[in-house]
Amino acid sequence: MLSAAVLAAVAVLVVRSRRRPAGAPPAAERRAEPPVAAESPAGPAPAAESPVAQWPPAPILGTPTEKDADRYAAKPSVLDRPSRPVPPRQPLDGATRRRLTRWAVAGLALVVLAGGVQALESAVFSGGTEEATVAETEQGGSAVFVGTGGRPEPVPDYASSPDSASVPDYASVPDADCRPQKAAPRVRKIDAKVTRAVNRQWRRIEAWLKKNAPRSRRTLAGPAKPQAIAAAEAELGLRFPDDLRASLLRHDGTTYVAETWGFGLLGHGNMSVREIRENWRQLCEIDGEDMGGDPREEWWDARMLPVGADGGGDHLVVDTVRRDVGETDHEGSMSFTPGGVRIRSYHALLKATADALERGGSIGYWRPRAVGGELEWDVR
Repeated sequence: MLSAAVLAAVAVLVVRSRRRPAGAPPAAERRAEPPVAAESPAGPAPAAESPVAQWPPAPILGTPTEKDADRYAAKPSVLDRPSRPVPPRQPLDGATRRRLTRWAVAGLALVVLAGGVQALESAVFSGGTEEATVAETEQGGSAVFVGTGGRPEPVPDYASSPDSASVPDYASVPDADCRPQKAAPRVRKIDAKVTRAVNRQWRRIEAWLKKNAPRSRRTLAGPAKPQAIAAAEAELGLRFPDDLRASLLRHDGTTYVAETWGFGLLGHGNMSVREIRENWRQLCEIDGEDMGGDPREEWWDARMLPVGADGGGDHLVVDTVRRDVGETDHEGSMSFTPGGVRIRSYHALLKATADALERGGSIGYWRPRAVGGELEWDVR
């Protein structure tokens, strides 16, 4: 039954397709065609133009719209405005040109002079930068060296040796340095570069004291006499380092001012030439023996110059051989890392002090500060 129905439907479709004339549009298309208007007596009417649809429909990507064209249209710039003509500048007169030339030459000379002074100072105290540098020690810790470029000096350390047999057997003998031979005083000339370098650091210190600690500034004594330094050298049998002599020739220690502590470095009051001589003799009377080892490891050795005292029996010293700065402890030791830092010369100590004052810094664990118009050194 189903097969017969399908065959009947196919037959009907074939018959209908044969009945439609060739080239005639389907019925649906014929129904969609508009009716043809009857021709008028005057002739056929003109065909109406049908509107052409836009393809593809708007908006088309990449094609600017009217708003886009208006937005990106060129607009007049401020720079396009006509500039007003600048009237020509009148040339400078001869006197003004000469004055400006002199000022330019003077400024250039000052720059060259400052650079030359710094170069000379570095050349005089060569051997490394005078900034603090941290270096590893043989024991695995760290040490700070001021003015040595971070280069530690080898010093035998018998106390830390694990082999007790390596500790030398010292014999106590009189310290020959405490009994110098008599000599005639002789004033020695100081290198001008050293004097300029030391005075430069003192000017920085004096300027800071004048502004922040005027009471301490007033305790700075006047210059020592070259003959007094020569007499001290002859009496002690030692040569004062040039930078120490230059410092004494600017300030011979401190002078007494009522209710004011004298100016000092690293918590030690500065000594005059006379005080250096007296303290050196007293220290030799207390310990005039030589243990035969490294003199820098003893409590005191007469080759040292005491340059500062804290009032409790401890002294700031300068080694006349190596010229670096150390300190003695009245309990029986001497160290060349005052404040935990290595300071290679008296000039380096002055520079480190000036830097700490101006920058609010410190020298090792010593920090200077102004309190009530006076300079104080705190342990931080």
